[in-house]
Amino acid sequence: MTNDFGKIKIEQKTGDEQLTLKGRETGLKLVDFWKWSVSDIVSNATRGRFAEFIVASAIKCNLEIIRDEWSAYDLTSPEGIKIEVKSASYLQSWFQRGFSKISFSIKESLIWDPETSKFSKKSSRQADVYVFCLLKHKDQPTLNPMDLDQWEFYVVPTSEINDYKRSGTSITLKSLQILSSAIAYDQLRQEIVKAYERQ
Repeated sequence: MTNDFGKIKIEQKTGDEQLTLKGRETGLKLVDFWKWSVSDIVSNATRGRFAEFIVASAIKCNLEIIRDEWSAYDLTSPEGIKIEVKSASYLQSWFQRGFSKISFSIKESLIWDPETSKFSKKSSRQADVYVFCLLKHKDQPTLNPMDLDQWEFYVVPTSEINDYKRSGTSITLKSLQILSSAIAYDQLRQEIVKAYERQ
């Protein structure tokens, strides 16, 4: 007898789904949980997922396909390009004595297969292209991550990240600006394709 279970198929929710107790609606909806848990889109963890959403929308991903928490990379473009998304911000939700120093993680990682629940034996960078998303706005009272003009983006082929010698785990904004120029939201799709073709 085996206790193995296959991967659960997750369907996209609308937010109107009701929490129930003993078969009766409680008056709480799933959207209430979303508002409670992810309204702070300035915080590191939520901002990172929000940056993935921004890039996904820019490159015309099918947003009805649910984000895969455990994928080896963050996004796949309609052209089949595998994309890793990283984010950073000068301003944080918490008290600051000054702007945050900008750097992005570029660490290699093991691939985890959700179908088998096993990790690969060797770490690597699995994406074709990295997109570094910087929430560049520096005025705290007017900070709004939903204003796409407050962001700038840097697109780099993974091959160039692999050739980066100063660190195997992170890259500073200054070093990133040597490899790439800042672009706007509406340039992302074409620049990702160009970066992929440079590999």
